[in-house]
Amino acid sequence: MKKFAIAIHGGAGTIDRNKMTAEKEAAYRAALSDAITAGENVLMSGGSSLDAVEAAVVSLENCPLFNAGKGSVFTHDGTHEMDAAIMRGDNLMAGAAAGIRGVQNPVVLARTIMEKSEHVLLSRDGAEDFARSQNLPFQSDDYFHDDFRHQQWQQALIDDRVSLDHASEKKFGTVGAVAIDQFGNLAAATSTGGMTNKRWGRIGDSPIIGSGTYANNETCAISCTGHGEFFIRSVVAYDVSCLMEYRGMTLEEACQIVVNEKLVKIGGEGGLIAIDHKGNICLPFNSSGMYRAWKKQGEECQVKIYKD
Repeated sequence: MKKFAIAIHGGAGTIDRNKMTAEKEAAYRAALSDAITAGENVLMSGGSSLDAVEAAVVSLENCPLFNAGKGSVFTHDGTHEMDAAIMRGDNLMAGAAAGIRGVQNPVVLARTIMEKSEHVLLSRDGAEDFARSQNLPFQSDDYFHDDFRHQQWQQALIDDRVSLDHASEKKFGTVGAVAIDQFGNLAAATSTGGMTNKRWGRIGDSPIIGSGTYANNETCAISCTGHGEFFIRSVVAYDVSCLMEYRGMTLEEACQIVVNEKLVKIGGEGGLIAIDHKGNICLPFNSSGMYRAWKKQGEECQVKIYKD
């Protein structure tokens, strides 16, 4: 049996310590701790890494502080279009949903697509119809309404621009989790509400297997957060795995090259959380901060926001 471990993120970007109130920081730290605990409880009871990452992401989706599920940002039309993906490292099975509306927990739909359909990625009306066929819970628009998100959207409409979650803070609010269980199996999951004021069915990297989400027992599990267009172009999640598989790099070496060299070179801002088949954890980001937490079996839980 191997020691289990789990890591989560709640988004990266320009997170200014001077603009963060003590109350708000405490709320973020509590939410991250709750999500880690949800995943850890699964692993402690002998559950799978797949169940653990799903539980952790559901916890983050249910918290309005993060741009996923309940806290998703507004589109140009005033709706909420969400993306999510999940992947298991033992057999490379994956499921994803893109541009969905009303589904309470997109990550649950992603897993259901993986396990109950013949497909990997479903989108918009079709994905919603599939969710209904599987009796997954839906919520009204009121459930997803948040006053702060609404103000962001209104300002974005006035400025006629697309915003990356918190416009003034330039924060990428995607959430995600990676884990290894006692059987040595890896899993990853990612969920997001995308960009404020997004139009034309824009989809980011989160539901794209290999770009925003990836897991392979031979290498690592990855969940990304950042400016999705750059992560798609760079195939970030799979790139880390490739460097480990074909170049023999360690997890830390691969993450360093992808996040702090390759992405920076093309102007891509953000970060990722990663865990390898040995249980090593790496949480690199090239922005000023990333909401993150991690826990290894037998060690204290760590919750961080800023670079230090």
